[in-house]
Amino acid sequence: MAKFLNTSATNYFLEELIKDAKDRLILISPFLKLNDRMKELLADKNRLKIDVRIVYGKSELQPEEINWLKELTYIRTSFCKNLHAKCYLNEELCIITSLNLYEFSQINNNEMGVLMRRSEDADLYKDAYEEAQRIIRISEEVRISLERVSTNADAKSETEESSDKLTSSKLAQKFGIKTNEFIEKLVSADLLELKDGKHYLTTKGKEIGGEFRMSPKFGPYFLWPQNFKF
Repeated sequence: MAKFLNTSATNYFLEELIKDAKDRLILISPFLKLNDRMKELLADKNRLKIDVRIVYGKSELQPEEINWLKELTYIRTSFCKNLHAKCYLNEELCIITSLNLYEFSQINNNEMGVLMRRSEDADLYKDAYEEAQRIIRISEEVRISLERVSTNADAKSETEESSDKLTSSKLAQKFGIKTNEFIEKLVSADLLELKDGKHYLTTKGKEIGGEFRMSPKFGPYFLWPQNFKF
């Protein structure tokens, strides 16, 4: 039968749920922000070719985390507007909890949760799984990237505003290198600086026309002149 989880138990069983996933893994959390332990667990699932679906309502990923996530072939991400649910499932276990994904392994918070097993609570698990599938269906599957991806009028206004600028990822493609390599070159050229794990435009970067932008859906990114050269 369903089991009540306190903070430490929620962290423990969530890690076990991720590690024990053999076929599928669904992670639904309003905030997409990954700590080192979560990245380690997800990388292992990717190596094992486990189908992982992450549904989020707001991305707080940094550029280096975005580049890392882009390399994981078997992990798909979806954006769901007005998401507040926190639900984590594999083919056998389901946890419904107050714990956000980015708070995983943080035992200083006071959290509660409920663990259910498919083998013991088939109907309850089925209801939770079907609701998770509904959330996935109404979500917009996206490819996490450093560039903003839009298909509406907002894209038009941004294009008009920065028609002479390209994102870091687009320029990286132009130079024939990966985005993270391009970012490293920008740091080496003193156009970006790294502080507390985050990239910032330097004075030199601003002088050549670099711009910082924040997308509510895809997180931070930088724009550069189309004729940019190192």
